[in-house]
Amino acid sequence: MCELLGMSANVPTDIRFSFAGLARRGGETGPHQDGWGISFYEGRGSRSFHDPEPSARSEIARLLRQYPIKSRIVIAHVRRANRGRVTLENTHPFSRELWGRTFTFAHNGQLKGVKRLTLGRFRPVGTTDSEHAFCWMLGRLEERWGSLPKPTRLDGAVRELCAELHGLGVFNMLLSDSRTLYAHCGKRLCTLTRRAPFGTATLIDEDWRVDFAEETTPDDIVTVVATRPLTRDENWTDLAPGEVLAFRLGVPDGDEMGAGVGG
Repeated sequence: MCELLGMSANVPTDIRFSFAGLARRGGETGPHQDGWGISFYEGRGSRSFHDPEPSARSEIARLLRQYPIKSRIVIAHVRRANRGRVTLENTHPFSRELWGRTFTFAHNGQLKGVKRLTLGRFRPVGTTDSEHAFCWMLGRLEERWGSLPKPTRLDGAVRELCAELHGLGVFNMLLSDSRTLYAHCGKRLCTLTRRAPFGTATLIDEDWRVDFAEETTPDDIVTVVATRPLTRDENWTDLAPGEVLAFRLGVPDGDEMGAGVGG
């Protein structure tokens, strides 16, 4: 299985801390050595980095651990291939334009028979079942609306599509349209929200500890989504299989908008 990392924040936030822990799992503390990728949203646009090399030994990953790109929404993935060759085009996250927005998607798990689902104009570049599922989702969304719907309406449609794919196997997923970070748990996914009063956190996979009280303001909120907890001294919450959360500005839709910290 691959591993996922997502972040939703109410202020542009540096994710180097969490990414450092994830990157170590890409071929050093974990077996996910078949490529990696990360996408950072900046307004409607996004900047993405991909490498078919293990993230634990990637020079690009090393650069990103030193370069503080700040973003409100981030999606990252380290790959352990089970479908599709180890190539650049098969590294997640995948991105496509729909309704003038950049949609970004990453998945872990296997989906039996997903390539029998009929696609519209969105077509995979690589050979993974994940990218096929992404293209199918976008096609279904485009059939429903000719222009960008309100976030709450899109929430419902994403939940319906996730439920269909959940029936095909293991569908742990992160998706964003630049406004919302969607997280679907197929088998294993957990979340952590940091907000005032902030404390310290220590990575599991690397000797790095941060006092977030020194890195944030009292109004910050940052939610991190991961396949497995990245820190040893914080309380992560497991999602239930089949559960979908839609995060905007660091909190799930429907929660009272507060304000949490670095990723």
